[in-house]
Amino acid sequence: MIEEIKKDTRIRMGKSLAALRTELAKIRTGRAHPSLLEHVHVDYYGSEVPISQAASVSVEDARTLAVTAWDKTMVQPLEKAIMSSDLGLNPITAGTIIRIPLPPLTEERRIALGKVVHNEGENTKIAIRNIRRDANHHIKDLLKDKEISEDEDHRAEQEIQNLTNLHVAKADEIVAEKEQELLEF
Repeated sequence: MIEEIKKDTRIRMGKSLAALRTELAKIRTGRAHPSLLEHVHVDYYGSEVPISQAASVSVEDARTLAVTAWDKTMVQPLEKAIMSSDLGLNPITAGTIIRIPLPPLTEERRIALGKVVHNEGENTKIAIRNIRRDANHHIKDLLKDKEISEDEDHRAEQEIQNLTNLHVAKADEIVAEKEQELLEF
């Protein structure tokens, strides 16, 4: 039973880190990356789909993304979806290819994005600690029901704490990498 709790805890904490990576990938660093457009949706024949399902997104150079529509009729809706997104991008259309130049970030914007990155990291650490609390609660229930001994309880809680420390350190590492990426010119 304790092993199941630890396994579930490990999986849930891993998912929290994956969610952090996903959120940080959306934060623009001035460098072109296809994941920048992942959360942008376009009306594709009556249904809202991610851009990646209506076109191919590639990196043309360090500061330019290229979106190639699979269907000529989709160029205008793709361009409109990119413009109306919260990314502040201005696409340039040439035939079926939409080029998206990424403007360099100002120092002020870099600092603001750094704060956003830090907040995302803090939210992830809070989620990890909440997972720890849930796991410890389940272990205490086992102890209360006399399914495990007090020694097993202490050992399991220590292992859960070690898992928590490991995942919190990994979250800090991910945040530090992103902050470093934001500071690069």
